[in-house]
Amino acid sequence: MAGKDYYKILGVSKDASPDEIKKAYRRLALKYHPDKNKGNKEAEERFKEINEAYAVLSDPEKRKQYDMFGSEEFQQRFTQEDIFRDFDFGSIFREFGFGSASRGYDIFSQIFGGMGGSGFRQEGPRYYRTYTNFDSTPRGIKGQDLIYELAIPLEEAVKGTTKIISYNNGYHQEKISLRIPPGVRTGTRLRVSGKGQPGIHGGPNGDLYVQIKVLEHPLFKEDGDDLIMKRAIRFSEAVLGTEIEVPTIDGKTLRVKIPPGTQDNSKFRLRGYGLPKRNSSGRGDAYVQISIDVPKRLTKKQEELVKELSKMGL
Repeated sequence: MAGKDYYKILGVSKDASPDEIKKAYRRLALKYHPDKNKGNKEAEERFKEINEAYAVLSDPEKRKQYDMFGSEEFQQRFTQEDIFRDFDFGSIFREFGFGSASRGYDIFSQIFGGMGGSGFRQEGPRYYRTYTNFDSTPRGIKGQDLIYELAIPLEEAVKGTTKIISYNNGYHQEKISLRIPPGVRTGTRLRVSGKGQPGIHGGPNGDLYVQIKVLEHPLFKEDGDDLIMKRAIRFSEAVLGTEIEVPTIDGKTLRVKIPPGTQDNSKFRLRGYGLPKRNSSGRGDAYVQISIDVPKRLTKKQEELVKELSKMGL
């Protein structure tokens, strides 16, 4: 369901002041007032939209929720009963010179009547909500969802772990134990149901979303489901071949054979020592990327030998 842009409906900017919103509403409400547009259904719908927009944007709390959730999610969370709750339609008519309070009530009932079986009753200068039929209590509003960013080292992202999280839900301090499953990545969101802000009018609590950030590792770099580590070897080792020891993200040590004639940036695969795969079972691979260490300084003897090798075509 597409949301309604209340700012656009009133023709004001998102940072409009309450006075600017009030002036825009008065101008549009006068233009599309039912008494000036008898029988004009299009004007009646426009008048309805204008009042709905003003009911939200003139109320600081409702406007805050609208700005926070965005138009589409706001429409999903709030019914018209929620939007017009405590909206003093009669006094607005008197204030803006649209007619008497009772006339305002008549127009409101005519245009907005039949909302979910709810009725309205006049009581003094204001119009208070009563509830009829099945609508015997105010509709609860779900509490606001919260987002908590949790930074963890790569080792914990691979193996999984349990963390104790302490946060403020807007009313008091909460502390929960959260299981982090193996294979989470930066941007992974874990949902903890009912641990957001408390609901309004008996509505359910919001949810807590724990957003994972995996810290950079000094040795391993993520590449999809794989891990890449760099190891430097000497020029002679690249030419003659060698065997090196390398660590894994699981804390093991493996021996990797480097064959003679290995070139700079060559990669050697360690099957199954990468990250847990996101879309299937098993794990990715780890790769050892070789760089050849060229010395910046040589001893006199080393320099003579290199020159000799150069003469031999090496």
